[in-house]
Amino acid sequence: MKQAYAEIIGSRDDLSRPGLLDTPKRAAKAFDFITRGYDQSLEEVVNGALFPSDSNEMVIVKDIELYSLCEHHVLPFVGKCHVAYLPSGQVIGLSKIARIVDMFARRLQIQENLTTEVAEAIMKLTNAHGVGVIIEARHFCMMMRGVEKQNSSMKTSAMLGEFRSNQATRSEFLTLLG
Repeated sequence: MKQAYAEIIGSRDDLSRPGLLDTPKRAAKAFDFITRGYDQSLEEVVNGALFPSDSNEMVIVKDIELYSLCEHHVLPFVGKCHVAYLPSGQVIGLSKIARIVDMFARRLQIQENLTTEVAEAIMKLTNAHGVGVIIEARHFCMMMRGVEKQNSSMKTSAMLGEFRSNQATRSEFLTLLG
């Protein structure tokens, strides 16, 4: 990866100038960190943090910040994710929801797929009656290049189970998000 960055940067600038001497190494390390989701599995991230519970009321974790790279331009998109689920006999550790979001976000990604992957993972893990996920993000591929629209954002949602089939459940989720 370091060599690839050296070739890319060297095609535009002088790699021997002081500010760029270690840039290929630093860029490779940063890219490895930003895409660390490829090195994680759902089982590893959750680490058994599923607990029996009689609760069947909606659980919401909102404003989970996320950072990802779009798979089309390898430019960042940043935003927040809101996750809700209706437990059916077990709940997942609170921090694990944020870790699941991070695991999928830390891959080359499009927001539409990220939203669905998070929802399907929570549904699979918890056997919930339903899961709702909404992601709001700003895409640097629209801000730094192309149409250069600085104030644009994108919202995506994935509604599974009761969140899809029951309008009241979906409305409660949306209302609680404010």
